[in-house]
Amino acid sequence: MISITNDKDYHQALSDFKELISIQDDDGLSLRRYKLALAIEEYERRNQILTDMDPIEAIQHRMNQLEMKQKDLVDVIGFKSRVSEILNRRRKLTIEMVRKINTFLIIPSEILIRDYPTQS
Repeated sequence: MISITNDKDYHQALSDFKELISIQDDDGLSLRRYKLALAIEEYERRNQILTDMDPIEAIQHRMNQLEMKQKDLVDVIGFKSRVSEILNRRRKLTIEMVRKINTFLIIPSEILIRDYPTQS
């Protein structure tokens, strides 16, 4: 079991996770990524990281932590235009998007399913 006990470990875990998401899946890496995701999620829950954010703020925060760009979410959310619509609050997340984002960005689903304002 991976244990994160302080901010230094947390930031190292995020860095390791960033590297793992860029590597093609194989069983060993998938298991390591899954265990790392659980440890990161548990640390964030204990330390109330992300808890005051709405879904879009949480996604943008995680993207900043992982130094990701909008194009990095195309495989998760869909077309480039769909990613833009979501991040610019012109469209709501779907359940399928929530599932994929939860797995890909390690954002707890209870944050991702929160209601949030959209722009017309």
